[in-house]
Amino acid sequence: MAWILLAVAIAFEITATSALKLSNGFSHLGWTVVVAIGYLVSFTLLAQALKLQLEMGVAYAVWSGVGTAAIALIGALFMGESLNALKIGGIVLIIGGVVVLNLAGAH
Repeated sequence: MAWILLAVAIAFEITATSALKLSNGFSHLGWTVVVAIGYLVSFTLLAQALKLQLEMGVAYAVWSGVGTAAIALIGALFMGESLNALKIGGIVLIIGGVVVLNLAGAH
């Protein structure tokens, strides 16, 4: 159950961060509301996942790492941002770090 909560928290974080770009510096009220609600729900679900015994380091690494990698890809695919070999390498390193933390925290 904790991993499901974490996955949904990540989805809300990705949505909120995408909306942050679309809010144009909080000048578009609709997207600003999506940002606020998205982050509030994301942190609430992350807190609940931690309460259900996920290790803090692992949970936060997965939450932030998957979110960062997804946002980099969303930026490149849908928002006209650049994606080059160095950025792809960084995403691979993030994913690798998350995998290593998960393996180190496995019981």
